[in-house]
Amino acid sequence: MTRKLYILNGSNLNMLGVREPHIYGTTTLADIEQSCLTLADSLRFDCVFRQTNSESELIDWIQEAFLQDAALIINPAGFSFGRIPVLDAVKLVRRPVVELHITNIHARSEEYRHSTISVAATAVICGAGANGYLLAIRAVDDLWSKQP
Repeated sequence: MTRKLYILNGSNLNMLGVREPHIYGTTTLADIEQSCLTLADSLRFDCVFRQTNSESELIDWIQEAFLQDAALIINPAGFSFGRIPVLDAVKLVRRPVVELHITNIHARSEEYRHSTISVAATAVICGAGANGYLLAIRAVDDLWSKQP
């Protein structure tokens, strides 16, 4: 059985490495993608890695993950805060869902502290920088093995 994993990234993450490097670091999304695909492959996941600045496209991809019976790692970025349509899509996913944030959103200003997506996530990783993606893949692998 092939295990599927979708790693979906929201708004402005295509600008990692140049956007506010004092907050997000200098690692690019392409760098993150390469390390994610390598680790996912070693753990026997068929991995899809995508980024969008469009909320509707993100929702379509989450629905695709659901239809593929895939696990989901999502860094919703700006779509984290008050985006009910994204939350409703995430609730569809039957496999493990890990919400990921590069920064510790709880240590940031008020508008960044409460993610609506968290209520539908199996686990949340924040503040581990780009390495959070690798932690999330390992978490999905562990959580998947515990599902019936």
